[in-house]
Amino acid sequence: MVSRSSSLGCVPRALLRRQFSSSPRVPSHVGSAPIPYPPAVTFEFATLAAQSGPDPSSSLVIQGPKGRLAVNVPSFVNIDFSVPPTSDAVVAGSTSPPASLLSVAVKDASIKQQQAAWGLTRSLVANAVRGVSEGYTLSLRLVGVGYRAAVEDLAPSPSGSPTPRQRLNLKLGFAHPVLIALPPDVVASTPSSTTITLSGIDKQRLGEVAARIRSWRVPEPYNGKGIFVGDEQVKRKEVKKK
Repeated sequence: MVSRSSSLGCVPRALLRRQFSSSPRVPSHVGSAPIPYPPAVTFEFATLAAQSGPDPSSSLVIQGPKGRLAVNVPSFVNIDFSVPPTSDAVVAGSTSPPASLLSVAVKDASIKQQQAAWGLTRSLVANAVRGVSEGYTLSLRLVGVGYRAAVEDLAPSPSGSPTPRQRLNLKLGFAHPVLIALPPDVVASTPSSTTITLSGIDKQRLGEVAARIRSWRVPEPYNGKGIFVGDEQVKRKEVKKK
């Protein structure tokens, strides 16, 4: 009599896991979705210098009305460009030109590394296309007694090197103001004394700057005070009474 463990001993672990699912392996739904881009956006491939490793990557430079961004593309990722027929792309009554499409694919979707990078690369390219064509904005709310925010302009560097052009002056209940220098590609404004609006073309950079600002006063659940990013909400708690 053959035991269960001995009969499954030679089966690959990955295949054994797939036997417990009735659905077949499918390609990435995120990676296979085409990316529309306006005519004002252009693309250019640039080879990255001084690379190490078996799979060198290239850089896809994306330029638009708002600025210029670069996305690293692994060697196993293929990017194709296509322009749909005018009759299919233009909506009835619309005079705008048809949007071109960018498609992202990989050489072998059955390889785990390539499948993981497929959707990631597509998301990074889509974010960059939107950033250089429309830009991103992110709002922060200051909730607390005496919390205030102001934007201060900084003098440009004499050498012409990229330096912070703005900084935030925050009053967050400390004995001193909190001064936060902003990257050159992030612009801040204060529609009100308790609201900060960040804008830029790099979605990831905006998130990093917002997280750095938020870290000074993380929202707390007892009094509901802190720096809230976007539509962030905090579940309120009651103070334990003895």
